[in-house]
This record gives sequence, C-alpha cells and structure tokens, in this order.
Amino acid sequence: MISSEASVFGVIGDPIRHSKSPLMHNSALQALGIDGVYTALHVKPEDIGEAIRGIRALGFRGINVTIPHKLNVIPLLDELDEGAKFIGAVNTIVNDKGRLIGYNTDGIGYVRSLKEEVEPDLAGRRILVIGAGGAARGIVYALTQESPEVIWIANRTIERAEELALALQHCGNLVGIGTEQISDICGDVDIIINTTSVGMFPHMEETPISLEGFRTDIIVSDLIYNPLETTILRQARERGSRTHGGLGMFVYQGAYAFEYWTGQTAPIEVMRQAVLKSLL
Repeated sequence: MISSEASVFGVIGDPIRHSKSPLMHNSALQALGIDGVYTALHVKPEDIGEAIRGIRALGFRGINVTIPHKLNVIPLLDELDEGAKFIGAVNTIVNDKGRLIGYNTDGIGYVRSLKEEVEPDLAGRRILVIGAGGAARGIVYALTQESPEVIWIANRTIERAEELALALQHCGNLVGIGTEQISDICGDVDIIINTTSVGMFPHMEETPISLEGFRTDIIVSDLIYNPLETTILRQARERGSRTHGGLGMFVYQGAYAFEYWTGQTAPIEVMRQAVLKSLL
C-alpha cells in the first residue's frame, strides 16, 4: 500500500512510454517494502527546464534521465558527482532536500554487464562504439578504465564523434570517425557496441550499421533491451559472432540508481526477472 508519505521516483525521456523502468523499480521497491512509487514522465526537449523545476517543487526523491535529455539536463542541476562531471552526461538525479545532484550509472552498469555476460577481460581489445550521445559518453569513459587498445567512436555527424574523443582523450586512445569511415577499420574491430536507439521497439527492423566486412569472431553488443534480440544481434548470431544485449546494462544501471536514492542494496534478480517476464 502506497501512503501519502511515499517517496516518488520517475524517468524522463522522449519517447518514454516504451520504458520498462517503472516495472523494474516498482518491483524493487515492493520487494524491499519501501513506501514509494516510480513512474514514466514524457518530457519534450523544449520542456526540460520546466520539468526539472517541477521535480524539485514536487519533491521527487529521484529520477532517471534518458534520451534525449542526458546532456541538456546538466545546467539545470545544483551539483554533479565526479563521474558525471568527467563524462559530461547524467542519467540519474538524486533530490537531496531540494538540492539536485546528477550521477551517471550507464557506463559502470554497461561494463559490469559486458564483463559478466560475455567478455571478462577487455584489455587490449579494439572497440567500435556506434553513436556519440549521452549513453556513449558514459560507456566510453567506463571502457577506458579497462585498458582497451583503441576505441573508435563513429557517428553520422563526425564532429560529435571527434568532440567526444577529444573530451576523453586523456583517458585512453580514442578516435572519432564518421559512419562512412567504418569500412576502413572494420577488419580490425574486436567488439562493436551500439549506443544508439536504432533498432528499438517499435522500429525493430532497423540496424545502425551493416556487419559486412567485419570478422565473424567479434562480439556485437547492443544497449537496446526491447527487443531482447535486436536485428543487428540476430544478424551477428547468425554469422557465428558472440552477442550481448542491453538487459544486463539496463538492470545494473538501474540498480546503481536505486541504491543512490534509497541507500539500500538493490534486489538485482527481482529487477531482472521483472523486466525479462515483460519482454518474453
């Protein structure tokens, strides 16, 4: 039973109705007996300022931030933790008695999932990251902590890829390229990571890039968790490549956020099963 003193949490994005975050977090709150509720909030880019003022005024305990707000939300916050400041993107906000503090759990959640589920050692690997948005920033930063040989960041707008590579150049060997340049390096790639929304429900037939020219012994990873197997993951599996979907990252980034908000250890398996059941 939710009381009048319940803590309120949510996720803001555009689009957002497809999100499984409410299902996952409400399951976690219920499992731990926490008096709280989590909801999805559709916020258009032009309304982000009013939305954050509303979060503060309404006393939300915390929110997640997803596409396309992870960068634009930063000037509206009171403080960033060191990781979010370094990355330059926020996916979690904690409301500490009216003071809004931004965090980024995308990267640490993603790398934990990748290492546990498919490749425990990323040292010396040559990694191609597709996309240069908010999710990519956190993931690239976290990947640099694993000592890969090189990370190529490919984006349709090459300037955004180069900007991200430059921003994190002190962390490792990062190179920004345009998507049309992928064919020049595809034979050298060990791991492909799609950080874009291309292939997400309901446009599940789309793929961010073609796998033609890549070796078959690579790992193909996709941040998307709905569907569990995107078209590019299916194509990779059919070629004999190892694949890694976005469910693990989604669960772990959510678990870290949950712990920031509540101070309690997140019930990870409860969260995973709640999302998994909704997708099968």
